Amino acid sequence: MHSMHKLIILSNLADQYRVLIEEAHLPDLIIESTPTQDIDIVLGEPSLVKNALASLPALSWVQSIWAGIEPLLDPALRRDYVLTNARGVFGGLMSEYIIGYLLAHERRILQKLEAQKSRQWDDTDTGSLCKKTIGLLGVGSIGADVARTAKFFGMNVRGYTSSSETSADVDSYYHGNDLLDFAKGLDYLVNILPNTKDTYKIIDANLLSALPSHALFINVGRGPAVDESALLEALNQNKIAGAVLDVFENEPLPTEHPFWTAPNLLMTFHTAAPSLPEDIAKVFIENYILFNEDKLLQYQVNFEKGY
Repeated sequence: MHSMHKLIILSNLADQYRVLIEEAHLPDLIIESTPTQDIDIVLGEPSLVKNALASLPALSWVQSIWAGIEPLLDPALRRDYVLTNARGVFGGLMSEYIIGYLLAHERRILQKLEAQKSRQWDDTDTGSLCKKTIGLLGVGSIGADVARTAKFFGMNVRGYTSSSETSADVDSYYHGNDLLDFAKGLDYLVNILPNTKDTYKIIDANLLSALPSHALFINVGRGPAVDESALLEALNQNKIAGAVLDVFENEPLPTEHPFWTAPNLLMTFHTAAPSLPEDIAKVFIENYILFNEDKLLQYQVNFEKGY
């Protein structure tokens, strides 16, 4: 006979998560609404989980609602539990976002809109994604989905990773000191890397200078991966064609930040791939079944590596 497991959900969407999990009729699970001494499972947003760690002595597993788990990586915090993050659910959303902006760039959608507004018949030719080269910084589960989508459009795909070469849709892989070779001749550079000490400001003046002047940079990974002053300089001096940023070093972006008015910069607001409860609940339910059978959980985070 299994002992009962107790779950608390720490999210501003806790009610939605509770309904989805209750519908799954998981065995041996009680969902609590306030922290108790015997709660052993948490499903939640890392920032909220961080604040609750001290009041959960029996904790053995945390399922993060987000892919990024930075708040829980503080070395001063306890690490005596299994941490799993959300994976396998953001690839489609990220691919739509990235390809959407690639198409807007190639097809000059915003420029044609401006022409329409000023009643100008702008019949200049537009570009195509076919045969263009996209470079993916990071080819995890999200990067692999983006690579597959890029291949559908006939693009050449390069991948820069720490060591893995798991996606068959990547035409050539680069590692370690190959970063500048990776950047040479790219039409598009896309950052999907997690936030770790190795990825901090990896997109710096050197990398941006290695790109052709017609290249577009897209960041859907994490803000700290970019040297923001170097990117501003590259945009202001037309060293690259433009940038699309969904993430920033400080969020929300301060209203006086120069990015708001930088040339050829399109911004969205950490909205490229939202954590949707129906997607994340599936990840939790699959993992709970493994947890309840004392099996290895999916998407375990290595505290040292940070992903």
